Amino acid sequence: MYGRDTLAEPMAGTAALGQSGPTGTGAPQQTRNAQAGAFFSDPGTFARDVLSYGRDAAERWILFWDTLRQRADNMLAHERAGKPPLLDFDYEVLLDARRFERPANYALLRVTRVGDQCLDACLDAAKPPVVILDPRAGHGPGIGGFRQDSEVGLALHQGHPVYFVTFYPEPAAGQTLADVLHVLRRFVEEVSRRHSGAAPVLYGNCQAGWAVTLLAADCAGLTGPVVLNGTPLSYWAGESGINPMRIAAGFEGGAWLTHLLADLGDGRFDGAFLVQNFEGLKPEAVWEKYANLYAHMDTERERFLAFERWWGGYYFLSREEILAIVENLFVGNRLEEGRLRICAGCHADLRRIRNPLVIFASYGDDITPPHQALGWIPVVYRDTDDLKAAGQRIVYLVNRHVGHLGIFVSAKVARLEHRAILQSLPRIEALPPGLYEMKIDNPSGDPDCRDGGYAVHFEAREVCDIRFPRQDDAFERVRDLSERNEAFYSTFVSPWVQTLTTPWSAALLETLHPMRTSRHLLSEGFLPWMHGVRWLATQLAADRHPAAPDNPFKVQEEHIFSRVTEAIAQGRRLRDAVWERAFDELYSGAGSTRPVDMEPQDRSENTRPQDTRSGLDFQAAGISRAAATRGN
Repeated sequence: MYGRDTLAEPMAGTAALGQSGPTGTGAPQQTRNAQAGAFFSDPGTFARDVLSYGRDAAERWILFWDTLRQRADNMLAHERAGKPPLLDFDYEVLLDARRFERPANYALLRVTRVGDQCLDACLDAAKPPVVILDPRAGHGPGIGGFRQDSEVGLALHQGHPVYFVTFYPEPAAGQTLADVLHVLRRFVEEVSRRHSGAAPVLYGNCQAGWAVTLLAADCAGLTGPVVLNGTPLSYWAGESGINPMRIAAGFEGGAWLTHLLADLGDGRFDGAFLVQNFEGLKPEAVWEKYANLYAHMDTERERFLAFERWWGGYYFLSREEILAIVENLFVGNRLEEGRLRICAGCHADLRRIRNPLVIFASYGDDITPPHQALGWIPVVYRDTDDLKAAGQRIVYLVNRHVGHLGIFVSAKVARLEHRAILQSLPRIEALPPGLYEMKIDNPSGDPDCRDGGYAVHFEAREVCDIRFPRQDDAFERVRDLSERNEAFYSTFVSPWVQTLTTPWSAALLETLHPMRTSRHLLSEGFLPWMHGVRWLATQLAADRHPAAPDNPFKVQEEHIFSRVTEAIAQGRRLRDAVWERAFDELYSGAGSTRPVDMEPQDRSENTRPQDTRSGLDFQAAGISRAAATRGN
C-alpha cells in the first residue's frame, strides 16, 4: 500500500511474495518435493544454500528494524516540521482560510513548478484550471500529488493550470463543516477569478468528493465539471463481504462514541482513530506490508518510507465537524434523502446538481465500493427520464481491481483513467442529459502526455441498471438508536467529560495512541540502542550478500509469507461474516441479509422531506455544540 502501482489491494505485495503455487502464491508441491530431494542428494549445494540464505535473512532482519527506526525518526521530524503537505511539486499559498472572518484550517495552493520543463511546455491557457482536493480523513494532504505520475502531475501534463486545496493539522476553534464549505466555495471563486471567470474542474478524492458534491448541491451550486474519485454518497449501500465498515455503527451504538472521543481530545477528534479503522478493515494487508518490506528489503525501503511518511501523519478534526459528518452522512445518510441542511435557509439536494458529474469507482475498493459511489442515483432519480428532465449528465467509470488508495496514488491509474477523464471532459460536457458509462478501449499505459494510446467512448445506461442490495430498514433502526444514544450522551455525560478533560489529558491520550506508540518507540529518541541498529545497517548496506532469487529457502520463505497472508485473510473474512450475521439478527429482523430493491422516491421540490432538527444542520449543530463547550 505504499506507492506501488498495485496499491489497489490496498497494500501491495501478495503477487511479489509468491509467484506460483497451489493457490497462485507459492511453489507447487511437486517442485518443493523435488527441491527437498536435491538438498540431500547434493550436500555441498545444500550447505551453500543454507549459509547464503542464513546470512541474507540475518542482514535483512537488521535492515528491516533499521527501516522501522528510520520511519519513526521521519515521523517525529514530520511532526516537528508542522506536517506540511507531501506534494512532489513546488507551490505557492494563495489563500489561507485560517485568517478568514469564519476561519477554517484550509489553504489554496497554486502549483508553480513540476521539477522539469513540462509546466512551461505543456501549459495551455485555453484549458480550464483544475482544483484537486485531498481527503481529510485522518491523514494529511498530498496523496493527489504524491509523485510525478499523479492527479496533479497528469493535469499539468495535459496543460491545465493546477491548484491544490490543502489543510493544516489543527482545526480552528469551533470550526464547523459549514465553515469548511464556505471556505471551499471562496477558493473556487478565487480560481475562477484568476482565469477570467472560467469554471474550474473540481477533482475530489474520497471525503473531499462528498464535500465538493455538497457545494454542487447547495443553494449556489457549481457550473464546472466535478470528478469524484472513490467518493461515498450512498452511505447505507453495500452487501455481504463488500464493505463491512458500514455496519460498525450498529455495534458501537452510533455517533455517541465519536462524541466521547472528541470530548476526551478536548474538542478535537484524533485522525489516528480513522487510520486505525482502515488498518483493521484488512489486517492481512498490514502483515503483508511488513512481509513485503522484509522480503524485498533492497528495493522496497525507500518506497515504504515515502508512503509511511504520509500514512503516519495524523490530522485532527473538530468535534463539531466529525459529529456533523457521522450524524448526517455515515450514520444518518441524509444527503441521499435530501434532508441535509447546510445552514439556515439552505439545504443540499442532489437533484439540484446541474454541472456534469464524473464518478470513478472500483470493485477492488472495500472502503467506497461502487454500491456507495453510485447507489444514490436510483434513489434520487425515479428513472432515466427523470434524470434527463433534471438536465443532468452523470458519467461513471468502473475499475475492476484497484483498491481505494490506488484510485488516488497508483501511477498506472493516473496514466490511464485519470488522463482519460481529463482528456474527455470537453466531450462529457457536450453530452446530452442522461446516464453514461465511460469505456476505455485498448489501453496502452503510455505515459507520454502527447500520445493518447487509447480510445474513449460513452455508452448510454438506464437508471434501473444501477441496482444494489439494500437494507434501509435495518440502517434506519441504527440511525434511530444513534440519535437516542447521542441525545442521552450529550445531555447527561458529555458535560462531565468536558469538565474533567484538560489539554494535558488530551495530549497524553494523543501521545499514547497505539498508532503513534507503535512507531515512536522505535525511534532513536525513545530507544538509544537503535543507534547501534543504525550503525550495523550502514555497514551491511555497504556490503550486502543477498541470496539468489532461486535459493530454495528463499522460495520457501515467500511461500510461508503467502500462507500467513491467506490465513489472516480467512480469519478476517470469518470475522466479517460473523459481524454481518449479527447485524442482520439485531436490526433486519429476518434471520439473513436479504437484498431489497430500491423504491424510487418522489424528490420534487414540493415533496422534499423537511427535517428541522438542529442535529441535521451543519451550522446549527456546530454552533450549539460550540456554545455548550464554551462553559469549559
